Amino acid sequence: MTTALITHRACREHDPGHGHPESPQRLETILRALEAPSFQPLIRLEAPRVEQGLLLKAHGRALVETILGPLAEQATREGRAFIDPDTSMSPGSAEAALRAAGAVCLATEEVASGNISNAFCAVRPPGHHAERDRAMGFCLFNNVAVATYRARELGLKRVAIVDFDVHHGNGTQDIFWDDADALYISTHQMPLYPGSGARGERGASGNIVNLPLPPGAGGRELRAAFESQAIPALEEFRADFLFISAGFDAHLSDPLANLSFTEEDFAWATRVLCEYASRACGGRVVSTLEGGYDLAALARSASAHMRVLMEF
Repeated sequence: MTTALITHRACREHDPGHGHPESPQRLETILRALEAPSFQPLIRLEAPRVEQGLLLKAHGRALVETILGPLAEQATREGRAFIDPDTSMSPGSAEAALRAAGAVCLATEEVASGNISNAFCAVRPPGHHAERDRAMGFCLFNNVAVATYRARELGLKRVAIVDFDVHHGNGTQDIFWDDADALYISTHQMPLYPGSGARGERGASGNIVNLPLPPGAGGRELRAAFESQAIPALEEFRADFLFISAGFDAHLSDPLANLSFTEEDFAWATRVLCEYASRACGGRVVSTLEGGYDLAALARSASAHMRVLMEF
């Protein structure tokens, strides 16, 4: 079977501003690394725009219409529209956000149909901080959440999302808090932005598993959290589909946080998750880019992640 790389040039046109860590260079660096000969077998697909109806399954109408309407118009007219001090839109941001969510939905469709084994969506803006009614934390739409609803349209009801970004995915937790058919598992540094993700945040049905790690934690702590809690929770849940929110900012070189993962740790986590998917849900895995802000570490980590996906 095969692995797909899904992206779109529009995702490089989202410009958060000079000096912003979530820069277009992040995506350019990853895509350049994935041009290496070992990645030539990848199926390369262009992301479509997501349908607005799917956005409205994950987000409130006011948020969707504001981002695609007044804020997009302001960004086009004035060059920038601020959502919060860290999150803004440029003239290309609305199109990038539509393509980013569209990429994860296309990946879901292709994996569900059996056309590909799994996929990595190299897209931006990222998504896991976007709540049902609030864009924040560099994120406009919650790409994984939108694709979860697409999976359900395809008959894949029980969806697991594993997030190893260094920041807690407050948006994903918010959207699925009351959803017993969605399991959200997050390893993240705590304390750190956005301040959520304590162990006691369990969801209405115990469907949220937060595994906060202290500053300085590395691969040993990641493995312990996965082996003692994440994988048992996945085994009990028995998903029909697995999403990975693949943030690489827990890397020891990343400037925005203080965990000490290496690219080998990301590869290990990817392999464990793919092995679970092979047992539980026919290997159906879709991964999408979240954070990662040291460009060299990001390229190495994303490459390691992709190499493992290609093994399955």
